[in-house]
Amino acid sequence: MREEPRIQITKDGPYLVSGKVRLSRETIIVDENGVSDTWEETEKSETPESCALCRCGKSSNKPFCDGTHEKIDFDGTETAQNEPYERSSQAIQGPTLVLRDKAELCVGARFCDKGIGTWELTKHSGVPLAKEMAIQTAGNCPSGRLVCYDKETEKPIEPACGESIALVEDPQEGVSGPLWVRGKIPVESCKGKEYEPRNRVTLCRCGKSSNKPFCDGTHVTVKFSDKK
Repeated sequence: MREEPRIQITKDGPYLVSGKVRLSRETIIVDENGVSDTWEETEKSETPESCALCRCGKSSNKPFCDGTHEKIDFDGTETAQNEPYERSSQAIQGPTLVLRDKAELCVGARFCDKGIGTWELTKHSGVPLAKEMAIQTAGNCPSGRLVCYDKETEKPIEPACGESIALVEDPQEGVSGPLWVRGKIPVESCKGKEYEPRNRVTLCRCGKSSNKPFCDGTHVTVKFSDKK
């Protein structure tokens, strides 16, 4: 029987992934105006029953750990607040949608810039096209910073995500991004406490986030790349 997927964060070390999780590389594709528009899967594989993924950003065998974190005295202290998303996010009201926004989860993928922006699209969600675009742009946010909710049912409108992990690539910025964890795979802190399981989260793999274990977009500033 297959072991249930799980990610365990080790103290100042890698992410231990169990459950033979599907691993892919997802690339941000921009439209004719240079705005993030969609995702393209450019590589895919299946991890072993268990593996260790680099968290310090310095492995010579990325995305896998090669022990470099020990040589550089990597500080992987987890600083993120472990609060439920609905309690810790801001609500933006629209006619048919409510957009929830937790800004500290932003990874700078820029899908929310499309059109008049996800926030304004939500405020105009009485218009079918604006509503559709708000749902699409929020759903493309890899970190789950933005989530649209149906105003009548109060239920989240989420993209269908199977249990998988993707390595984000951002050619426009010329950088590699975070680990995009999908399908509510449990993430356990190094102290044994589980973070809220969510449909989409992004884990830092450049080693520089100030919101560990989650990505805060610092990979763009430091020009992180996992290319050998």
